Amino acid sequence: MATFISVPLKKSSEVDLVKPLSKFVTATYPAGEEQAEHLRAVEELSRLRKSAVGRPLDKHESSLELLLRYYDQLCAVEAKFPFSELCLTFTWKDAFDKGSLFGGSVKLALASVGYEKTCVLFNIGALASQIASEQNLDSDDGLKGAAKNYQLASGAFGHIKDTVLSALNREPTVDISPETAGTLSQVMLAQAQEVFCIKATSDKMKDAIIAKLANQAADFYGDAFKQCQYKENLPKYFYFQEVLPVLAAKHCMLQATAELHQGTVANQKKRFGEEIARLQHATELVKTVGSRYDEYVNVKDLSDRIGRALTAAKKDNDFIYHDRVPELKDLEHIGKASLVKATPIQTPLSQKFTDLFEKMVPMAVQQSLTMSSQRRGDMVSRLVGSLRESTNLCNGVLASLNLPAALEDLSGDSVPPSILEKSRAVASQGGLQSVETLIRELPELMQRNREILDESLKMLDDEEATDTELRAKFSQRWSRTPSADLYKPLRAEGGKFRSTLDMAAQADQTVRERYNIHCEMIRLLCRPENELSDSIPSANPMKTLQGSEVVNVLRALLAQLDEMKREREALEMEIKAVTFDLTASFLTALAQDGIINDEAMISGAIDSHYGASSERVQQSLRTQEELLSKVQTAHQEFSALKQSSGEADEREELLKKLAAAHDSYTEISSNLKEGTKFYNDLTEILLRFQNKCSDIVFARKTERDELLKELQQSIAREPSAPSFNVPAYQTANTPNPAPGAASVPTPAPRTVFQPQAKPAPPARPPPPNLSAPAANANAPAGPAPPTSGNPPPVAPAAASQAQGPPYPTYQGYPGFYQMPMAYNPYMYGQYNVPYVPYQTPPQGGYPAAPPAQHPYPYPQQPGQQPYYPQQ
Repeated sequence: MATFISVPLKKSSEVDLVKPLSKFVTATYPAGEEQAEHLRAVEELSRLRKSAVGRPLDKHESSLELLLRYYDQLCAVEAKFPFSELCLTFTWKDAFDKGSLFGGSVKLALASVGYEKTCVLFNIGALASQIASEQNLDSDDGLKGAAKNYQLASGAFGHIKDTVLSALNREPTVDISPETAGTLSQVMLAQAQEVFCIKATSDKMKDAIIAKLANQAADFYGDAFKQCQYKENLPKYFYFQEVLPVLAAKHCMLQATAELHQGTVANQKKRFGEEIARLQHATELVKTVGSRYDEYVNVKDLSDRIGRALTAAKKDNDFIYHDRVPELKDLEHIGKASLVKATPIQTPLSQKFTDLFEKMVPMAVQQSLTMSSQRRGDMVSRLVGSLRESTNLCNGVLASLNLPAALEDLSGDSVPPSILEKSRAVASQGGLQSVETLIRELPELMQRNREILDESLKMLDDEEATDTELRAKFSQRWSRTPSADLYKPLRAEGGKFRSTLDMAAQADQTVRERYNIHCEMIRLLCRPENELSDSIPSANPMKTLQGSEVVNVLRALLAQLDEMKREREALEMEIKAVTFDLTASFLTALAQDGIINDEAMISGAIDSHYGASSERVQQSLRTQEELLSKVQTAHQEFSALKQSSGEADEREELLKKLAAAHDSYTEISSNLKEGTKFYNDLTEILLRFQNKCSDIVFARKTERDELLKELQQSIAREPSAPSFNVPAYQTANTPNPAPGAASVPTPAPRTVFQPQAKPAPPARPPPPNLSAPAANANAPAGPAPPTSGNPPPVAPAAASQAQGPPYPTYQGYPGFYQMPMAYNPYMYGQYNVPYVPYQTPPQGGYPAAPPAQHPYPYPQQPGQQPYYPQQ
């Protein structure tokens, strides 16, 4: 391992940022240049992530700049997109766990941009440590670059330690846990301090200063060693098992360096005994490093320096000064001087950072703007609703008094002009047919919205049921956020939609009941004028009332009411036209205070823009109340002057119903149109809600599959059963292997087919004499026992080197034919005997007799003298 410690990078899986972010942009911003600019920024953000974390990075400042820019962009964009609703799942592997053969390394997938920021910041610290470790420490630029990057790494890991738990809201992987991050931060700080110590030495600064710097670095390394050693989860990783020896060695080496330079300070102060004591302590420290950690660090140069200094000091003290060497415990403690500090993580970290979404307002401002729009809509609805409700009340009162039809019907035999005008108004709006069409369409629109809502909630229910089942199956291993907790905002939103639909259904029923009450009179109003006149009964003429004062008073009051209604229509249009934009105010408040007091700001804006209109509405309501009171008083006098009769009362009652039917038709038609628009608008909202549910369910399924795969890998890594002892009888007959021999696994017992023994062949006759014994010198004396292998025969170099007499090959008795070797089914598979092609044996009698020079043609028996004479 290198002298300086560097941290490996975390690896991330690919994430599709374009689709969910673009969907949010298109749903939030209207089509135009602003939307197109935001979509281009989304594409650029996706490319930036691929460059920063989607490929291997070089150990260079340009790669670190990419990570810094991506981290700054994440911090800037976090407040501008609702990442919790977009369900973007980020997957990162543990930097230190290398996994196993059957299971991959440990990884964690979370739908949290805070998790993404934490992992990117870890890579910033890791890459900074790698860049620092590659610096040339023989130059000032290299020393400055190393110190700067080590301090940046220390700040990055320290920031992770302080924020990871709040950013994730769950247990992180070990590499980004607070314990690991704190240890890494301390290691990087110690290395930065060591770099300053090296620079002080190269700059030939005073020994007292170098001693303090080295002692502080040793103290930092000691703290890092303790943190790494006494944490439960750290030493089990191979990385920290290699880091521990380096930390211990560096602690001893820098402490020895401090003692060396402090010894020089003692020499300058004529305290030669103290110098020797410090050098002896330094010698012990470097000996410890050399004996225990020699494979990790190179301590030879430092050991030689200390050895030379100690030899010279002892020589001078023995021959010149004769100063007493104090005990180590009696020496003064060396001071400490820290020149390093973890770099604080404050955005922007990159000097070249420019926000890709600079023109997009933060989510806090968007939420405040949404609240402002809702409050404005509520105010408009309240004011307009007050005007309309008051107008309907006025119309109802006049209809109950049969005004103005009673003043127009003084002749008693014609249709009043007001009734004719109302009849034409109803016919122009489509009459009864248009209302019936709208009434038939409402249930279909309602059912469509309910189906969309039910399907959306069913997706959540199915995924939650699956999550609950897997959580019950895997217990604590199923470590992701429960679906029931994650879906609470969506279920609350779905509950609001269902309540809205229930209220709309009640409103539809009310409109339908009102229509059923007035449908006959509305149908009568839709008839032509002659049919309408025939339907209205005639009454006695009341021409005597045409010039009376009470009639003139009623007409004047009715004219004032008509003028009031026209003023209300104009006021309603003015109220709907009022708009205001608080974006700039919200952005200013967020920049100055870090928080938006939207309640106070919205209330102030509404009061300033709608205060005058609200006062005019209240004044109109008071005016109507006064006029209606006067109308009712005048109508009492008018009724007293009229001649009452049965026909007149019937006619007046019908005219009242016709006037009320017109008013009801107008209100019903308006309500039905508003209901149709409401359902159509709600359909778009519910479709967005359905897409949101679909996206989060898809993300949860992806996360579920990743977690299941990880659990399967972890289960595969676990031992299937605890260790056990093999019974003695299974090992009793096992031969002991030779020393150094590799152990061979014992094969499982199997059934081996054993062929039956063949009958013995007939007795062999005496061998015949051959004329060419040398030709068959290599023939075997008899059938050889089967062996595991057949080494090729070696031809003898001379007759004196033969190992036995040259026996001839037996050709067989007359009529005997040797079986071809290829027909033996038991030989080739077991004994690896080479195939011998079949040859037809020669026919005839016995071969010729052997030559006379062979005195012993038969095989020798055991105990006989060898054929060849002994030398």
